[in-house]
Amino acid sequence: MQPFPQGPARPRSTPTFDRPVLVVAHPGHELRVYGWMESAAPLVCVLTDGSGSGGEARLESTTRVLAGTAARAGSVYGRMSDRAIYSAILERDFACFTGLVDQLADELAANGADCVVADAVEGYNPSHDVCRLVVNAAVRRLGGEVPTYDFLLVGSPAACPDALRDRAVWMELGEEALSRKLAAARSYAELAGEVEHALARFGVAPFRTECLRPVDLSSRYGWDPAEVPYYETYGEKRVAEGAYDRVLRFREHVQPLADALWEHGERRS
Repeated sequence: MQPFPQGPARPRSTPTFDRPVLVVAHPGHELRVYGWMESAAPLVCVLTDGSGSGGEARLESTTRVLAGTAARAGSVYGRMSDRAIYSAILERDFACFTGLVDQLADELAANGADCVVADAVEGYNPSHDVCRLVVNAAVRRLGGEVPTYDFLLVGSPAACPDALRDRAVWMELGEEALSRKLAAARSYAELAGEVEHALARFGVAPFRTECLRPVDLSSRYGWDPAEVPYYETYGEKRVAEGAYDRVLRFREHVQPLADALWEHGERRS
């Protein structure tokens, strides 16, 4: 593991990984684990360019964030637009995602990854959840031996089920590390509104803690199929407003994709 810099994030439990990889659905997600990223210097993979519905990519802002740390970009970096990944989920283009699994598995193997950290399934944004499914399939293709962790993007940064707390990786940021994290977040122009909303919702203090929660690779979905995710109710609202043509749904779109990725993950590289 990389040595901790002067005035660093202080680990509550010390990771022992030498070649970690961070995988996120959208550029900007890395800000949630900025302290860990400073310390661990992971290879960073980003599935989309963060262009949203407006079409303006924000990948360059993440490139600047990485330049301020020892982290570096992987070969899977802004591979798809947000519209493209959304359309691929809606159209049940499984080959698009199994191909992405193979590319990511190759990246992990080529870099000798000994830890993979990625977005959590929260039922908030389908791209976030699919990112996790892609990562799980890639790790399983390599034999499922590489430990993988998730982190929350919508929930409180320190939220962790009691059953996982002892096995989670915790970091408690010192004042200097917290200041650097906040400065990086506030300088990310495209996410200014989201950053301020999160700070107003939770306050600054919770962002001092970073929690990487162990992921159970035996869970096919990481989500209760009986639950209706937020993105469905939001999609219904947008369809009613005339902004979307149809609603992206878990059972109709994400669950079949998850099944395809599960089967693909069974095929060892």
